[in-house]
Amino acid sequence: MSIKTIIIEDEKPAARKLERMLANYSDLELVATLNSVEEAVAWFNENEHPQLIFSDIVLGDGLSFDIFEKVATKAFIIYTTAFDQYTLKAFKLNSIDYLLKPIMEEDLTKAVEKFKSFLPEDGFVNSQEIKQILKKDKSTLSRILVKIGYNLKIVQTNEISCFFSENKIVYLQTSERSFPTDFTLDELENVLDEKDFFRVNRQYIIHSKFIKNIHTSPTYKVELDYQPDEEITVSRDRVKDFKDWLSS
Repeated sequence: MSIKTIIIEDEKPAARKLERMLANYSDLELVATLNSVEEAVAWFNENEHPQLIFSDIVLGDGLSFDIFEKVATKAFIIYTTAFDQYTLKAFKLNSIDYLLKPIMEEDLTKAVEKFKSFLPEDGFVNSQEIKQILKKDKSTLSRILVKIGYNLKIVQTNEISCFFSENKIVYLQTSERSFPTDFTLDELENVLDEKDFFRVNRQYIIHSKFIKNIHTSPTYKVELDYQPDEEITVSRDRVKDFKDWLSS
């Protein structure tokens, strides 16, 4: 069976490289390479939808998520990007895999085989099946893209001492300073490595690597190497889980 496939990528070298890699799969038929949100929306409105989409996330005229919020599709999406902070949102929009650039042949092969293993007889992935797959195949966040004025900075999660909420904005804290993020703490709980990070209360998620001291009386308080000025207290209902996490 020929699997109709498209690429959405605004960087021509990256698009050409992916085209060459996909040419090695005889059952994938590349029907279009699209370069922008606007072009992709127009293409989807005028053409039969493919079964498989390889899509970069950050495009010149917006995020590729914008495409699939405007166009309903049953196609399976494999996102390709240099940044993994969009993992959670990607998995809410018909994606069951996520490839970080530069794309490795081994990772691409695994993604294509994964797609084929869940491909029903009609050639489309059911959204409910996607949700079940994701429960079994949870990705963890390893780096975050933050904005500093008109510049972007990559922060590795192993450099983050904590995440904290202040005035409805979630910040990450490093030895350098704090940076605002686009996440909520609830979202971060789902994508951070639970071996390293623990949510001690409604306002803070902390990293075990940066714990300097723990006070246990009268309440549990945590001191980190780098943190905002206020104290970090472990909620009473989280103390047992906190101690279990420390000893695991």
